[in-house]
Amino acid sequence: MDMRNIAIIAHVDHGKTTLVDVLLRQSGAFRDNQQVAERAMDSNDLERERGITILAKCTSVLWEGTRINIVDTPGHADFGGEVERILSMVDGVILLCDAAEGPLPQTKFVLGKSLKLGLKPIVVINKVDRSDARPDEVHSEVFDLFAALDASDEQLDFPTLFASGRNGWAAESLDAPREDMRPLFELVLRHVPAPKVDVDAPFTMLATTLEANPYLGRLLTGRIQTGVARANMAIKALTADGKLIEQGRISKLLAFRGLERVGVEEAQAGDIVAIAGLTKTTVADTICEPLVSEPLAAQPIDPPTLAMTFSVNDSPLAGREGDKVTSRMIRDRLMREAEGNVALRVRETENADAFEVAGRGELQLGILIENMRREGYELSISRPRVLLKTDENGQRMEPIEEVVVDVDEEFSGVVVQKISERKGDMLEMRPSGAGKVRLVFHVPSRGLIGYQSEFLTDTRGTGLMNRLYHGYAPYKGPIQGRRNGVLISNGEGEAVAYALWNLEDRGPMMIEPGAKVYQGMIIGEHSRGNDLEVNVLKGKQLTNIRAAGKDEAVRLTTPMDMSLEKALAYIEDEELVEVTPKSIRLRKRLLDPTDRKRAQKQAEAG
Repeated sequence: MDMRNIAIIAHVDHGKTTLVDVLLRQSGAFRDNQQVAERAMDSNDLERERGITILAKCTSVLWEGTRINIVDTPGHADFGGEVERILSMVDGVILLCDAAEGPLPQTKFVLGKSLKLGLKPIVVINKVDRSDARPDEVHSEVFDLFAALDASDEQLDFPTLFASGRNGWAAESLDAPREDMRPLFELVLRHVPAPKVDVDAPFTMLATTLEANPYLGRLLTGRIQTGVARANMAIKALTADGKLIEQGRISKLLAFRGLERVGVEEAQAGDIVAIAGLTKTTVADTICEPLVSEPLAAQPIDPPTLAMTFSVNDSPLAGREGDKVTSRMIRDRLMREAEGNVALRVRETENADAFEVAGRGELQLGILIENMRREGYELSISRPRVLLKTDENGQRMEPIEEVVVDVDEEFSGVVVQKISERKGDMLEMRPSGAGKVRLVFHVPSRGLIGYQSEFLTDTRGTGLMNRLYHGYAPYKGPIQGRRNGVLISNGEGEAVAYALWNLEDRGPMMIEPGAKVYQGMIIGEHSRGNDLEVNVLKGKQLTNIRAAGKDEAVRLTTPMDMSLEKALAYIEDEELVEVTPKSIRLRKRLLDPTDRKRAQKQAEAG
């Protein structure tokens, strides 16, 4: 059968998953009366809640006798590892670009990776029906981006379509009739080459994604490079350097048909399939027939830049809300995650109850923590820290990120000031239309930890900030951390409204009346720079004497909303975030005040 393999790549929120919905619907993958959720490819609960794609997923459509395998990829920079692997499975990419925002950091990242592999992208300028759309300027910006990334002459001669994924049409020009997605389907068939395959050679396939299925065990998805895969055939797995991992049989061969995975008896080279039957093989390993001895080349993945320590929850409230609390359970879960996610690295530390988890950014690690707490785990998480390197001259190097900020002109001054305080260098400042300014910076990764919420406050929620790992550069020196101290509970029990009301002038609270607290738990932010121990358990002294003003209702200010990402960005080095299925609490690493003072004296002396 005639076949095409394509990946849809873009920056976050530029409309990839919505476009896949339309392609599935218009190709007849759904029945007329079939109930299909919006953004059908975002099948995971967290993806639906946050409105972002986290995992790359495959689907396929049939268009006039040709099977088109489509891979939907994440657009957020923290999940770039997913995109890097996926590109080795496809022969062409559709680069989606928002008609108002234009190319952003992740557009640059995914395009650079696909150009290096020699793929010839199709550019789709999406959302041209937006009121602030500027499709012609964005088209020129995309061309400039191709040139800046050293595209070949063939790649620079890219075809362009203008589209509105939400309204379900694509057109070759802005004046052409706006009917359906036929122009895009026809362009894919014309422009994307069919897979170059050797069906007579022995079967080989590179495992690109891994998932655990409760019925079939490990499912390894990839594109068949050569030969034919048949259900129940004998296979083996090789590492990237040619060592044998295991031998086995294909217990189930699954092909992608619309949103379903369907069992098939055989699949030919060029098709994207999922294989069950192997127990140890993981991503980037080669699955092949027993007589093959050479593994397939795998794409190198960019290194992680940020690490956190995941440890056992040892607070006085441990074990009350979660059922998975031991270090063995936490270790097994982290090792399972690291197997399927190549951009994540898990390392055991000297402390048997703590594990260092390194990834691309706070969001990637935050998603992992959120998934674990939903599965019933209790954890203590340390402050994120960047991974420093030493170059050959012995100089300390730290990761730098490229940050693109779109803000109203009136807020540009405060953004420039805040980023320069975080040792950022401004590269570019230009108007981007509609009274907005686009600023481009290179900022150390550690300077951006915790900046997102401050940025939204400074720009009154109107600013857009996008970041992308740029590379390592010489260490830029110390960066000032949080300016305020915290309010710490000095006892264990339930917080009393009267006590919280009396403490309001000390600073904003993070807890509500009735919340369970313990000694060493952080219950609010101090209005000054030092930490303060407070009593939140103290009730009102009741007497039988009535006095004017005694019966005033206690009206409390709404507490600070500490989401998981906010809490991780807020804490300092000697603090932890306690994560359970029902609560997120902040605490001091050492709960006893005497221990804290002793540790502080030792740090000052040392």
